[in-house]
Amino acid sequence: MTDRAVEEAITRAHREEWARVVGRLARRFGDLDIAEEATAEAFVAAVERWPRDGVPPNPGGWLVTTATRKAIDRIRRESQRDARHQAARMLSDDTPPDPTGPVQDDRLRLVFTCCHPALGVQARVALTLRLLGGLTVAEIAHAYLVRESTIAQRITRAKAKISAAHIPYRVPSADDIRERLAGVLAVVFLVFNEGYLASGGDDPVRVDLTDEAIRLGRLLRTLLPDDGEVTGLLALMLLIDARRRARLSRTGELVTLDEQDRGAWDRALLAEGHALVRERIAAVAAGGEPAGRYQLLAAINAVHTAAPSARDTEWSQIVALYDRLAMLDPAPIVRLNRAVAVAEVDGPSVALAEVDRLTAALDGYHAFHATRADLLRRLGRSGESRAAYDRAIALAGNPAERTYLTRRRDQLAG
Repeated sequence: MTDRAVEEAITRAHREEWARVVGRLARRFGDLDIAEEATAEAFVAAVERWPRDGVPPNPGGWLVTTATRKAIDRIRRESQRDARHQAARMLSDDTPPDPTGPVQDDRLRLVFTCCHPALGVQARVALTLRLLGGLTVAEIAHAYLVRESTIAQRITRAKAKISAAHIPYRVPSADDIRERLAGVLAVVFLVFNEGYLASGGDDPVRVDLTDEAIRLGRLLRTLLPDDGEVTGLLALMLLIDARRRARLSRTGELVTLDEQDRGAWDRALLAEGHALVRERIAAVAAGGEPAGRYQLLAAINAVHTAAPSARDTEWSQIVALYDRLAMLDPAPIVRLNRAVAVAEVDGPSVALAEVDRLTAALDGYHAFHATRADLLRRLGRSGESRAAYDRAIALAGNPAERTYLTRRRDQLAG
């Protein structure tokens, strides 16, 4: 086997097996530090030995065995191993899986541990990317434009809180899994959104984060294939990410949906996303649970991406979907996005009246002012539109978005 083939095998194993190995060790030893460190040591051993000995027939099994040995060696070296063992017994969940309950998978246990509601959102994101995604502290720090020491502290404190609060390493019971799962999905979507339209820094899009979020979404779909919101979130991310190549101009300016070259969209991702949306529509029609937030957002994006051109978009269908979403989630941002669709059905004056009712809630949000600016422009109120664009530019953190808003402002008459 060539050196390149071995390198690709190690990369593939890291992508596919990292979370599985960490999860397996966390269940056995009940200690996230030991699980993570031993897994990292196992991959270091793979880098050293696989080029010499060859890639094993079962890379995942080899990594689990090696990591387990590393963990045992580490525990033996600990001067306070009795305390470690006590903590392990307290954190681990060795009860046999309930065949009628939620999916019992080591990675799923790890997901719910990383995203436990007792942890802050930033800690959940950092811990998920580290333990589920296998990203290094440096990679996470680079993605979120903070110091490595800050990310390291978040991860260390999160692990310490899990240990001190005796947060169990297990999947929640069937009774509360849906409530806890919502927090897990929110973390994954937060990672995706930060990659899709970065909130700061020089890179408008961070492909590593969008790819990682989609990978986590696929993992959740594998673990919970019958959950509609898991499927909906994966479909939503695929349909948005399919437009990636068309979202930036050659000069680095944001290209809005109505101006994008639809021929540049990724057809494979679109087909996969649309298939998942159809799957959920069929499930709901067959008597399944009503569509939730992510399923409705995926359906909205399916309508957008099904249109051969922006002018062919079924805007009335999008408004109807937003009406259903607003019943579940009447958040101001949902109402703002609904108003954008209303402008295409009932005109900009009706939409502007709806947007202006959101001023108190969204005055600090750049997209609110960008939406107002565009509606005012369409109504011929150039002076007010210019002021709204100025406010949006001042609040926008993404360089591609600022460039786009500046050009639209400068195109205003007079």
